[in-house]
Amino acid sequence: MRWLIAVLGLCISGQVVAQHCFSGFVVDEVSKNPIQGAELLIPEELFLVKTDAAGQFALCDVKSRSLTFQVVKEGYKTYVSTVNFNEKDTVIFILLSNSTLSFSEILVSANRAKKENETPTIVESYSITKLRELGAFSISDGLAKMPGISQLNTGPGISKPVIRGLFGNRIQTVMMGQRFDNQQWQDEHGLGLSDVGVDHVEVIKGAASLLYGSEAMGGVINVVEEKPAPMNSIVGDVSTRYFSNTYGNATDLGIKGANAKFNWRLRGGIETHADYSDGNQKRILNSRFGGYYAKASMGFRKQHWLSQNDYMFSLNNFGFLMDSSLLQLTLDGRQSRSFKMPHHSVYLNAFSSQNTFYLRATELKWIAGAQVNDRQEQEGGSKISLDMILTSLSSNLLWTKQLTQNFSLKMGSQQLVQRNKNVGSRTIVPDAWLIEGSLFSYAEYRRKWFTVETGIRYTLKNIQTFTTGSINNLSSNPGTDILPFNNLYNAVTGALGISMFDSKNWVFKTNLSSGFRPGNLAELSSNGLHEGSVRYEIGNTYLKTEKNVCVDVLLRFNTPWITMSSSAYINHFFDYIYLTPTNQEYIGFQIFRYIQKNATLKGLENTVELTPQKFPWLQLKVNHSCIVGRTSDGDYLPFIPAQKLSGEMRLTGQKKWLKTAFIRISGDYVFDQKTPGQFETATAHYFLLSAGMGKNFNFGKHLLTVSLNGTNLLNNTYYDHLSRYKYFGIYNMGRNIVCNVKMTF
Repeated sequence: MRWLIAVLGLCISGQVVAQHCFSGFVVDEVSKNPIQGAELLIPEELFLVKTDAAGQFALCDVKSRSLTFQVVKEGYKTYVSTVNFNEKDTVIFILLSNSTLSFSEILVSANRAKKENETPTIVESYSITKLRELGAFSISDGLAKMPGISQLNTGPGISKPVIRGLFGNRIQTVMMGQRFDNQQWQDEHGLGLSDVGVDHVEVIKGAASLLYGSEAMGGVINVVEEKPAPMNSIVGDVSTRYFSNTYGNATDLGIKGANAKFNWRLRGGIETHADYSDGNQKRILNSRFGGYYAKASMGFRKQHWLSQNDYMFSLNNFGFLMDSSLLQLTLDGRQSRSFKMPHHSVYLNAFSSQNTFYLRATELKWIAGAQVNDRQEQEGGSKISLDMILTSLSSNLLWTKQLTQNFSLKMGSQQLVQRNKNVGSRTIVPDAWLIEGSLFSYAEYRRKWFTVETGIRYTLKNIQTFTTGSINNLSSNPGTDILPFNNLYNAVTGALGISMFDSKNWVFKTNLSSGFRPGNLAELSSNGLHEGSVRYEIGNTYLKTEKNVCVDVLLRFNTPWITMSSSAYINHFFDYIYLTPTNQEYIGFQIFRYIQKNATLKGLENTVELTPQKFPWLQLKVNHSCIVGRTSDGDYLPFIPAQKLSGEMRLTGQKKWLKTAFIRISGDYVFDQKTPGQFETATAHYFLLSAGMGKNFNFGKHLLTVSLNGTNLLNNTYYDHLSRYKYFGIYNMGRNIVCNVKMTF
């Protein structure tokens, strides 16, 4: 115990050393034994170190004057803390407590690393390991298994997240630190992001336009890349998953290395799925999908400069149904992966450079990025029907000044330039330029038991469209009122939030925030046949700017054996934009037009997690969520998920050789959705049973992770209310068994 006495002595005396170093010990809270292999992560400093056999770690050349870090070790509660430097070495003593509850403090890395309970924003984090254990096909599919989150999908391949009843251009997706856009204005255009090379996903619920821009009215999905390699090491891993229902496979391989000044990463993956089957064992022809993925990154540290640079390439193919294709699809082999039938091909090239400059008593962050998204639609025949190339250039600048120990000020600027170009034989939205710029200021005041955050933002956005094919000209098609325009939009948004908490048990959050967005290209200027959605859509160039005000409240009580939380929200929209059917038709397809009305969405989310003190190997969890969305005229909004009640029982090993083993059983009861939107159909209730098991095996420096998961084990036939296949009379997926194997080396 000599090392323990020495560490405590240093902590108390605060010895001053010339260099900026950060070191300490990680030990078990009860036994006081050192913990080997615990990971200490400082995301803003590009550092990850592991404790040695004595539970010790050390980092030098720390540049931040204040940093938040987390310590993670399987079987223990995640430890999150903040360290303030005063030009002296810091030596700390970290006690990790055993924990079987899934809830733990998290890092909000989209803006600045901080404790979850210290921000008024309601933010939740989901690791990719967890999502894969649940049998998720993609990031969007995995998030839909969480309370308050659903998915608008066209089969398992085409899916986009729905947060509290909002999706598409009302949800901001952040990838590699920059806004991600892949033409999500269309219902059958999925998020299309693979979990290859991703560590976890953070979901911010509620309007977050203050920090993220005009498309964060309903929340933010922040995709966080995998952690750097431990200091002074080169590590790698390979993982593969098999999906029984789609005869699918997803495999990826990565290798990475790091030292005190430099880190790098390479990763590649491939995914392939045949058609899925419903609960009646009926094959859903052309629901197949697959993709190819590659990522590379390089980061470096200089005296006053940290830089992380990432590149990503992906090619995804998604089969889909359209009204005419129901008669044209050709039955092929059950395990066929051919994309000769109607399908989307989506190419993505993305580059991001995230830089932090440490100035005198201030910090400056600059993120610059470029994306080229090419979405092609092959509807049959020998030529590409739709081919839309969206090029995006972005720049985000954030200046931070710690004015006092408790008060900090942030000022920032964001710019986005986008060009949409059609090169296919058919067009449904015009060529256009979209330019957005904004300035914002954000203040944080922290005391021991509460945090106050507030800010204001001014945004200016210009949208200019051009004559493109049959759009924006006096053609014989419907929608002759859709003509070129050059519109300027501007808005002021803000937020005020308070988080109050004690040292152990209670957290209370309340947040008042606002947002805005102009209509997207489809809402403003679409004029064409959307065969994938079986309708002809016409935009409205005179749409007003959509604005909203959101109020949310969260109360959480936490002890070592129980966690209870409840959150409620009201999200009121002024001039809410939505699609509505008309009494007109064009070549057999019903014509839909975009209109505006005030609307309100309100809902409730509840969670209870329990681990009985006498049975630490048993964990019970129950989630409940419900939402209602209506216009000011009393009409129900479309795409509102049904009320849902979920429960899970999880058993974990207690003996040493079973310490990393688990068995879980879960069930989801989805209620009737009897209040559909104007062009929707009601859906009946259903129940889905799932189960899984897994274990980690250590082979020296290698770790083998094996898990087996089954979804819809009763093979029920059902329609999810947000499934677009239900309009074709097609059920959702039947029983699916997923085997996941991962080896580190």
